[in-house]
Amino acid sequence: STINRRRPQQNNQQLSRCRCRCKLSPTLTTATVAPASAPKRGRTRASPIHTMVLTDKQRRDLHAGIHEYFLSRGPEFAECAEVLAKVDPDACAAAQPAVDKGEKSTSSTTSSSSSAPILEKKWMAVPRLQRRVLELERQNATNAKIHAHRSGGEGGGGGGGGGMPGRERRMLPRPPAAHTLQSHSAVVTSVSLHPVYTMAASGSEDGTIKLWDHESGEYLRTLKGHTNVVTCVDFSPKGGYLASTSTDLSIKIWDIQEYKCVRTLRGHEHTISAVRFVPPSVGALYLENSDMSATGAEAAAGGLGSGVDPSLAGSKFLVTASRDQTVKFWDLETGFCDHTLSDHGDWVRCIAVRPASNATASGGNSSSDGKGEEAGGQANTPASMALVATSGNDRTVYVYNAHDKREKLCALRGHDHVVESLSFLCSSLLPQKGKSPPSGASSSWDYLASGSRDRTVRLWSVAGGGSCLMTFRAHENWVRSVLVHSSGNHVLSCGDDRTIRVFDIKSNRCLRTIEDAHPHFVTSIAMHHNLPILVSGGVDHTVKCWQLD
Repeated sequence: STINRRRPQQNNQQLSRCRCRCKLSPTLTTATVAPASAPKRGRTRASPIHTMVLTDKQRRDLHAGIHEYFLSRGPEFAECAEVLAKVDPDACAAAQPAVDKGEKSTSSTTSSSSSAPILEKKWMAVPRLQRRVLELERQNATNAKIHAHRSGGEGGGGGGGGGMPGRERRMLPRPPAAHTLQSHSAVVTSVSLHPVYTMAASGSEDGTIKLWDHESGEYLRTLKGHTNVVTCVDFSPKGGYLASTSTDLSIKIWDIQEYKCVRTLRGHEHTISAVRFVPPSVGALYLENSDMSATGAEAAAGGLGSGVDPSLAGSKFLVTASRDQTVKFWDLETGFCDHTLSDHGDWVRCIAVRPASNATASGGNSSSDGKGEEAGGQANTPASMALVATSGNDRTVYVYNAHDKREKLCALRGHDHVVESLSFLCSSLLPQKGKSPPSGASSSWDYLASGSRDRTVRLWSVAGGGSCLMTFRAHENWVRSVLVHSSGNHVLSCGDDRTIRVFDIKSNRCLRTIEDAHPHFVTSIAMHHNLPILVSGGVDHTVKCWQLD
């Protein structure tokens, strides 16, 4: 019995010397180098080794890492390494070659971080991974709030509804900006959002078009081809193409997948101010035969010499406005001007388009036999047909039928200065089968907003010959861009007073103001019809992304 008492006492004295020199944690030392036999007094107590939830391989790796760390620290830790090697010789023997390799690397003139012991690497990785986990948790909570509206009214309260179940999110921009995108070297004149991907496009006075990921804030690509100021950019309804206009008197169509220009249109005699893809008619055959897997280059190889495939674009025509006082419609397949409107008496600055109402499809009046655009258009009513609105320096807003003979439907007058921007209800330009305009929003489907240099935003109804519904007078300088919210309840605008404002239609008041949205004039805004994102461009050469709450 005396001998049995001395053996553990000698072992404990040896371990205490190791603790003093290595300053190890008592828990770690007990768990890794505990004596093989312990004195039995009364009941048998479980060894600390069995309390560790580690597999045999994990335990060997742990011992090997500790042994490697001891050896790398020099002669002061050599005795600790010897004790550990006696307890687990197999694991420590496996770690010995790595130590020898590390000593050779440290003896060279250049040292790298790869020679550090594996235990130090893992120790440093733990806090880094913990920070990453916390960041992902915060991001997940933010995304849950942003996308809570997709679960409908029942689950909307759990995703950031302020503890109010069933509360519908208004989807309005809130400060601060989620991302500030910097790459342009001049004024950002126009911004547009891709209908499918998280992609934004911006045109600038530096003559370039830049593509961004508005979700991550990353720069994607620069499209170069214009030789002067880019005045406007617009994505096609399906997102396969991007159209751009410039003061170099050209219109360019870009393939988004190939990032190259596939068609250049010329015909205007002065600065081209705006461009929009004309929404397709309900039942158009090229929508039925679309193949989204084909690129513009493949379409050209298949027989379309222009490289523009209407099935990929989701549109067959393009409409542009110019300082030569004309509005032109272009055939995307042939590249020729299909129609010219000359009602304006001065510079035409802005265009807005509205898709055909799907009530046409449910009403049974549309045609789907290949003559859909002509036959279906004649059966349309003004409340259901696709529309194009234009305005500019003559202060008059003209509304046209987008198809058929493109006859003028109404003329809206009331602004006292140049009209800078027009917008119909923010929605997808593609008709959805079996659906009609937003429920209870027959009036909002006819909304048309206009922003002017007279510092006002006007809301019009294009039904019944057109009329002005209300005027918002909150801006302190020129209004540069306007949007009608997809809910039909709000109008958004930006201007030279450096603000982005939200107007409530029901109460006829300014509901929210983002002061100093840009350090300089705010030139353009664009909102996605489905995703909770709004982007803005400014004279400060930047593009900003705003989340919607």
